[in-house]
Amino acid sequence: MSDAQTIAVEVAGIEQVTPLIKHFKLRPIAGGTLPVFSGGSHIIVVMQGAGRVHKNPYSLLGSPFELETYEIGVRRMEESRGGSHFMHDAVKIGSRLEIAHPVNLFGLDKIARKHVLIAGGIGITPFLAQLEDLHGGGVPYEMHYSVRSSEHAAFLQRLRRREGARLHMYYDSEGQLIPFEPLLANQPLGTHVYVCGPAGMINHVIATARSSGWADSHIHWEQFSAPPVGDAFEVFLARSNLSVHVPPDQSLLESIEAAGVEVPYLCRGGVCGFCHTRVLELDGELLHNDHFLSDADKAKGKSIMPCVSRAHCKRLVLDL
Repeated sequence: MSDAQTIAVEVAGIEQVTPLIKHFKLRPIAGGTLPVFSGGSHIIVVMQGAGRVHKNPYSLLGSPFELETYEIGVRRMEESRGGSHFMHDAVKIGSRLEIAHPVNLFGLDKIARKHVLIAGGIGITPFLAQLEDLHGGGVPYEMHYSVRSSEHAAFLQRLRRREGARLHMYYDSEGQLIPFEPLLANQPLGTHVYVCGPAGMINHVIATARSSGWADSHIHWEQFSAPPVGDAFEVFLARSNLSVHVPPDQSLLESIEAAGVEVPYLCRGGVCGFCHTRVLELDGELLHNDHFLSDADKAKGKSIMPCVSRAHCKRLVLDL
């Protein structure tokens, strides 16, 4: 994916849906409709900030059957490197942005005999479009949604109106927890589980499902990572014969792009593996933050996902 493939959009609506989450509607500047997508898809939003460009992934939460606008939800992250703050503070109705075409790394399994959807906080966003895909179908499903308190339950009215008894709410403030063990131990054969939310929730669902005998093919999750800040370091791109400085608040991928070298990507969140890059030399250690490489691959130190991972080193040479 490159910026030449982006679509120019303008912000058609903004709504503060919780103290920390804003809901944005985006429409194409050129008019007409936007590309088709399915539930679980995300887009990359390209934001021109002060002196730098932010490119962040956000799940599409509108109906896949209504393509006049796209809808996204953005949570304000206090440790943001600038992207979420830009969306919350700088973007107004009428603002113009660039977006990439939709990509789905979290789609519903079409042969599943039942779907169990589990969301925590902002993790509800990919499920809103998935639920639209499920409406009117013959496959049963249920939605379990955990939030800190009622004021942090984004899109709750929409969910209650559309889902009724299939929606199960849990509020941390009232001591309510999703009963993962009985929930996952008592599902019919052919059920698939999907989870999106905090890392602790995702890991607990995966571990509980596996201990209950679920096959990995029936366990689905999505967890985009934001590139963390870290120490500055230098990287040498062997094929480009170019040295690149990576500052503390810029990702390795962003720094390489700023130097004029294009790296393929789909998610920019450490999930898809599309930006997988070979490490040719390393004097130090890699700081892996992706969800793609196995622990064994990370230990070898021969690969890196530059979208979210960094290095603590004197010299890093990449096959770029």
